[in-house]
Amino acid sequence: MLRWQFDLTWSLAGIHLEALTPEDFLWEPAELTWTVHPDSEGVWRPDWADVEPDPVPVPTIAWLTWHIGWWWGSAIDHAEGLTPPAREDVHWPGDGAAAIACLRDLHTEWVRVLDGLAETDLDRTSAYPWPADAGLTIAHLAGWVNAELMKNVTEIGHLRMLRAASLA
Repeated sequence: MLRWQFDLTWSLAGIHLEALTPEDFLWEPAELTWTVHPDSEGVWRPDWADVEPDPVPVPTIAWLTWHIGWWWGSAIDHAEGLTPPAREDVHWPGDGAAAIACLRDLHTEWVRVLDGLAETDLDRTSAYPWPADAGLTIAHLAGWVNAELMKNVTEIGHLRMLRAASLA
């Protein structure tokens, strides 16, 4: 069921990812936004706050693709028993095509992880993205990946449609 749900979510992601234009990624839909910026060395870093601001900034598509890359890469590392890089060490690749290529690579990696899990692996404890003492499992992690991906792809699709409507 988890794999079916993931495949469905990824097929819906394709609808929006395929339709994005280079100009969509850094479009700021509101005055208060979170986006990505190149630093003095050309490394693209995301806006971030350790405590969620109120009101919450509207993310750009670039920020959302960075965000997916960060949490999905971390989920893959946790499922494989690896230590993921710190959030600060995960950067946006610098353009939309590269961002989509990264997401496709993560899809390939996640399918490899899912296909490599035995039934007993799904019952292993996972300390991501919740506290280690929560008692949740790799199956919970896989369900969370499905839900988080669906949410983030919906946000991308909504931003893409808003930008298109604003240009009409």
